[in-house]
Amino acid sequence: MNAAGPHGTLATGVFSSVIVGTGALIPEQRCVSRDFLHHQFFEEDGRPFDQERNPAIVAKLREITEISERRYAADEQVTSDLATLAAEDALTSSGIDRESLDYIIVAHNFGDVRHDNRRSDLVPSLGSRVKCRLGIRNPNCVAYDIAFGCPGWLQGMIQADYYLRSGDARRALVIGAEVLSRVSDPHDRDSMIYADGAGAAILEARPGPDRVGILAHATRTDAVEHAWLLRMDRSSNPDFADDTLFLKMDGRRLYEYALSTVPDLVSTCLRKAGVTLQDVQKVLLHQANGKMDRAILKRLCRLHGLVEIPEEMLPMTIADLGNSSVATLPTLLDLILKGHLPGHRIEPGDLLVFASVGAGMNINALVYRWVK
Repeated sequence: MNAAGPHGTLATGVFSSVIVGTGALIPEQRCVSRDFLHHQFFEEDGRPFDQERNPAIVAKLREITEISERRYAADEQVTSDLATLAAEDALTSSGIDRESLDYIIVAHNFGDVRHDNRRSDLVPSLGSRVKCRLGIRNPNCVAYDIAFGCPGWLQGMIQADYYLRSGDARRALVIGAEVLSRVSDPHDRDSMIYADGAGAAILEARPGPDRVGILAHATRTDAVEHAWLLRMDRSSNPDFADDTLFLKMDGRRLYEYALSTVPDLVSTCLRKAGVTLQDVQKVLLHQANGKMDRAILKRLCRLHGLVEIPEEMLPMTIADLGNSSVATLPTLLDLILKGHLPGHRIEPGDLLVFASVGAGMNINALVYRWVK
C-alpha cells in the first residue's frame, strides 16, 4: 500500500476503514443501588423528597433503566487518564506501532474534572494529553477532541472513516472517555444513571475492490426544539453552597425523542449500506437506558418486518456498568471481542449496527462488516 498523507505521497486506490484493535478501561470502584438509599433527593422545584421514599425511588429507577451497578473512577484519576489506559489496551490488542498513527480523536464532553474541583479542564486538549502520555513523538500524528454528546465516539469513528477512505491517512485511534460521576448532581435522581469509563478503537485503511469494515454512516442534529433536553444547570438542592453547574436531563422528552428518531436514522443508514436489518447479527446501542434501548430495537424491528427479535442481537452492559456516555459503545465492543460478555460473539462476515443518541440533540448510526 502506498504511504498515506503526512507519512509520504498521497495514497491512491479504494480503501475501507477496518477496526484492527480495541481497548477499554472499566474503573474498579463499584457503586450499587443501595448506596443511594441515604441520599437527599430534591424535586426540580427545590422541594425535598422524604428519604423514606428512597427505597421506592431506587427500585423504580432500576426497573426503568436496568442499572443495578455503575463504575466510578478512582479519586486520583481524570478522564484523560482513563482515555490513555483504554488507548494502551487498544494498541496492545492491535500490535501496531503507535508512531504510525495519523490521528488521535478523543470524544468527551467535560474535559478533565478533578475529584476535588468540579471545573472542567480543557487546555491542553485531552487528545494532546493522551498523545503525550502515550509517548508519541511523531508530529504528523494529529490529536484533537470532539464534543458531540453521547454519540461522540461514534462521530469520531465517522470522521476517521473520511480521513482513511480519502487516502490521506492510514491509521486513526478513536477514544471515548468520560467521568460523569463528577458532573452529576448528587441531589438529582438521575445521578443514579451515570458512570465513568473509557473505550477505544484503532481504524486502519485497507485497500481492496470490496468495501468491508465501515459500510455506511448517518448523522443528524435536532437543535431548534431539542438542544436543551440535556444541559448544564444548578443543583436541585436550593441550599447548595456554590454556583456549580451539573448535568441535567429532561428524561421523558429525551426518551420520546430517541424512540421517534433513532430507528428512522438507523434505517437510513442500512439503506445507504445496501443491506437490511434481517442481514444484521448485532445492534450495538449506546447504553443509556435499558428500557429505552429495548424499545428502540423493538420499533426498528417493526419498521423492517421482524416479528421476533433474536436475544443475541442486542448486547447490553448497562446493568453492571451504568451509562458512561461516549465510553459505552467502544467498551461494549471491546468486551464482546475479548470474550467478556457471555452469550455474545462477533465472527468474520458478521454485520453490525452501531447507534447512539445524546446531547445536541445528536443521533448517529454506522453499519460495519466485520473482518479480521
